[in-house]
Amino acid sequence: MKLTPNPQTPPLKTIGIYFPYFMGGGAEAVGLWILEALKDKYDLTLFTFANVNWEQLNAMYGTSLSSEKIRVKSILPAFSQPLASFLIANNPHIRQFSIHSTLGFLKKNSHHYDLMISGFNAADLGVPGIQYIHWINVLEGGRLAPIYSKISQFSRENLQKNISVANSSEVAESVRKNYNIDAEVIYPPVVIAPQLKDITVKENAFVCSGRLVKSKQPHKAIKILQKVREKGHDIKLYITGGGGGSAESSYEGLVKKMVKENADWVTLYENLSYSDYAKILYKCKYGIHLKQEPFGISVAEMVRAGAIPFVKSQGGQTEIVGRQNTELFFENEEQASETILAVLESSELQEKLISSLQDQQHLFSTEHFRQEILNLVAQYFAKQF
Repeated sequence: MKLTPNPQTPPLKTIGIYFPYFMGGGAEAVGLWILEALKDKYDLTLFTFANVNWEQLNAMYGTSLSSEKIRVKSILPAFSQPLASFLIANNPHIRQFSIHSTLGFLKKNSHHYDLMISGFNAADLGVPGIQYIHWINVLEGGRLAPIYSKISQFSRENLQKNISVANSSEVAESVRKNYNIDAEVIYPPVVIAPQLKDITVKENAFVCSGRLVKSKQPHKAIKILQKVREKGHDIKLYITGGGGGSAESSYEGLVKKMVKENADWVTLYENLSYSDYAKILYKCKYGIHLKQEPFGISVAEMVRAGAIPFVKSQGGQTEIVGRQNTELFFENEEQASETILAVLESSELQEKLISSLQDQQHLFSTEHFRQEILNLVAQYFAKQF
């Protein structure tokens, strides 16, 4: 329970925060670290679909959240959380229902708070507030959007009244084009501590992180690096990630089959704890990421861990690596193997890239994110008076 405030001190400003579900990933890290940033200075209420397991989320994301600091208002009771998480992960209709029913629930209460924040993309909060945007048209997009939007009485015009924050310049530009509003860029928080270890003592291995889903394309990482091995480079590949639910079961099976066929140099690690995942990141010289991302939290983790990541040439992940480091960008599979070979065969180029990547590391710290969010909220309240 929250402590009763001293009657001589003014009550804390109240903030309601919208985040309908926590399924793992960079967006969830943002939602939880918004709570972490604000928990000691404001009276917080989280609006979500099913109740949350703070102990589990803290272990995954490095936060220190609890029911003593954060009031939770959920549509479903606590005991339903495991079933709700399963359904949300495996059924897109349940997922959309959870998004809009939670938003509708929040809007009925929004006038009771000093500020409303969406950590879950652009949203009509019932009153003007702050929205952190990971990608556009998440709530209002899709073929059945008009049906689901009726649940929350969603208004695109209302979301344009919010103060907007984007997770990358790439997304900020899409926000401007799609919603005709400006968005400040605040990069998502990355929990892993920066690694300044000499890369020459690291393992001659690549890490490919993310869920085992077709959009992440881990099977292509195997194909690309096989070509590099055929040129005489004795490299290994560590694939880390969980399953993508029933909808991705056939693709997951494909990846596991390819891993088995290349077991002498490819290893799959599923559902690692964050500490074990970090150990994999720290020991790898290199990383590879095949998806064009709005941001790309796993690429930021590679940079913080001191690895050299190779990424697609378009997307938010280029900001993480540094757009000046064009030697790490590729457009397709064929170009990817050539790009990797050029770096592996030049120690001078590797030294240049490592120095530049180390300058990028501080951009994605939890400390930096926390201070940016605190400043944003303080500025909001300052303008109210």
